[in-house]
Amino acid sequence: MKRRPTINDVAKLAGVSISTVSRYLKDPSQVSEKLGERIREAIKKLGYKPNKIAQGLRTGDSKMIGFIVPDITNPAFLTIVKGAEDFLRKKGYSFIIGGTDHKSKDEVVILESFIFHNVDGVIVTCTGYENKALKELIERYHLKLVFVDRRYPGIDAPYIGVDNFGGVARMVDYLVETGHRSFAYLCGDMTSTAKERLEGFLDRMKKYKIKDYQVLYGEFTFESGYKLTKRLSKIPDAIIAGNDLMAFGVIEALKERGLVVPEDVSVTGFDDMFFSKYYKPSLTTVRQDLYEMGKQAGKVLFALISGKKIRKKEYILPTEIVIRDSVKERRA
Repeated sequence: MKRRPTINDVAKLAGVSISTVSRYLKDPSQVSEKLGERIREAIKKLGYKPNKIAQGLRTGDSKMIGFIVPDITNPAFLTIVKGAEDFLRKKGYSFIIGGTDHKSKDEVVILESFIFHNVDGVIVTCTGYENKALKELIERYHLKLVFVDRRYPGIDAPYIGVDNFGGVARMVDYLVETGHRSFAYLCGDMTSTAKERLEGFLDRMKKYKIKDYQVLYGEFTFESGYKLTKRLSKIPDAIIAGNDLMAFGVIEALKERGLVVPEDVSVTGFDDMFFSKYYKPSLTTVRQDLYEMGKQAGKVLFALISGKKIRKKEYILPTEIVIRDSVKERRA
């Protein structure tokens, strides 16, 4: 019978000490990227699995859930985490949260850490970029996993999202109805979420036969909204930002140009963060129920952990327009 590989075998093949492998298994970030790569290759080649992985992932008894987010400073993602945590905590689970800073390679490092900490399941808001190493890890360990907010094509796992296309489309409908005839759309990171929102905008430009519009590409951050506004070839009737953080950056950039929102230009966002109604001017935006997204992700993951059959793989929550002070009616 073939001998089961040990941590000693991994250390020998990787050319490192046993303590280095042990540190890596506890927290991959505790060793250099170069050493981590050698250890990963040795583990893969040997087929090494610590006992707690081989046993814990089958029995699901750690009562720990891993949550991967692309940006832990973004309040939207933290609200999603809160929704999932509130539901799962009542079921006796604790959370480990890892932020990738929008880097695909960090998704792999964090997921490896979750695996070696024997989590029962994982909720992921991914970077949105193709990551073969991530897919390989998920398939190798048969992880119980749910994607939230951003899709990941090619991985057979449930997805919780919102009607991004419809949200932006209805916002354009409202702006056209209130007399706006020229537009700028500021697009965030080109994830599935950003693409769906952009498609909603372009669909309405085509529907209303509007030719006077600009599309600029950036990130879902305050700084990006600010910088993209500086790059506009001309100021339109309305600027539609990919999310609320970008919209706040837009408003600040317009102020520096001596323009007043909404008197000179209307500005809208997407998210309806808790402070959007307190901003000056209060922000007209598309509301998505971030807390409910997290809660639904928690419910679906709990069902997977409990061995229940999932009736559907995709859950799309509705969005709604919230009208506040950052839009002004424009009539000839």
